[in-house]
Amino acid sequence: MSDLRVLVVEDEPLIAFDISQFLTKANYSCVGIAHDSETALDMMLNRYPDIALLDINIEGHHNGIELAKMIRKNYNFPFIFLTSHSDKLTLDEAKPTLPYGYIVKPFSGEDLISSIEMAIFRHANENNTHVPNIEHINKKLSTPLTEKEYVCLCQLFEGMTYKQMAAQQFISVNTIKTHLKNLFIKLDVPNRSIAMHRVLNLK
Repeated sequence: MSDLRVLVVEDEPLIAFDISQFLTKANYSCVGIAHDSETALDMMLNRYPDIALLDINIEGHHNGIELAKMIRKNYNFPFIFLTSHSDKLTLDEAKPTLPYGYIVKPFSGEDLISSIEMAIFRHANENNTHVPNIEHINKKLSTPLTEKEYVCLCQLFEGMTYKQMAAQQFISVNTIKTHLKNLFIKLDVPNRSIAMHRVLNLK
């Protein structure tokens, strides 16, 4: 079980491959590489990403900025723009979509991973209105959460990575993965973003 599910929308195969390698080294899962906007839209719907990396000048009927607008309208996950252009016109077009990052090519693996972590943290905190208490959540679930699973859930809302969760709880990353796997099964969700959305909408 990987830490984050990342969708890569990039039409240059070599750059897309490098990105996938950076993600693997960080224990993130590349859930798909889309070389055009149509494939990207399909993967957004069916691959359940936690975050998307969007090439602004992607091939297809929509560019990256238009894809970002669709994410804002239809999905609840953050996105980071990837671009070869840092001119004012491109920046002005990108700003209204409220991206969670803007990375100019070429970039290093360290820059990419730190940008992803910051984006996940910011998105989690923007959506962290209030985590329901464990008693409320368990009344709504057929199989109740354990205390450890609930702690992991709260840490998801804080935007923590698996490594950060493990360090705070003084347990191994593999144990964190086990808790989260069980948590996602009990919530009947495929990833962290949808888990957070589901918990906040438990009635």
